[in-house]
Amino acid sequence: VHDIRPPQPRWTHIALRVNDIDASIEWYTHFTPLELLDRREDDYGHGAWLGQPDSPDKPFILVLAHFFPETDPFANAPQEVLRPFAHLGIELTSKGAVDEMAARAEAAGCLGLAPTEMPPPIGYICMLNDPDGNRVEYSYDQGVYAKAQEIWGKGSKQG
Repeated sequence: VHDIRPPQPRWTHIALRVNDIDASIEWYTHFTPLELLDRREDDYGHGAWLGQPDSPDKPFILVLAHFFPETDPFANAPQEVLRPFAHLGIELTSKGAVDEMAARAEAAGCLGLAPTEMPPPIGYICMLNDPDGNRVEYSYDQGVYAKAQEIWGKGSKQG
């Protein structure tokens, strides 16, 4: 089906079942750095892939799936929701950016956790609720990016 494949096994996506594909796409493109990569419809429902265009060689995609009730293969399962701790995480560039995100979320009625300083390595965080109640954490000084650069980045033994 595809001519291009990863050169080795890759972690490529996480998928969320959503109740309204349009509302979810709008929310994620408004409140995260994710952009719509693909949108489709088939006999099962609507799907969308969102990601960051700066990493086409190592994509990590958020898959949104809105199944039609009559063809939902998971109709007998409860709607999964990432919360209260389970979440998607986005590392921001400053404490002020976390505060700004929290203010935007509060104005939109989707702030789940006000900005809070947590012990290391968590850092300064806030959490938002997407249209289905899934939590998205915004952090500053969490160190995920720094650790990945240290261990796997250019200049490291593995980079």
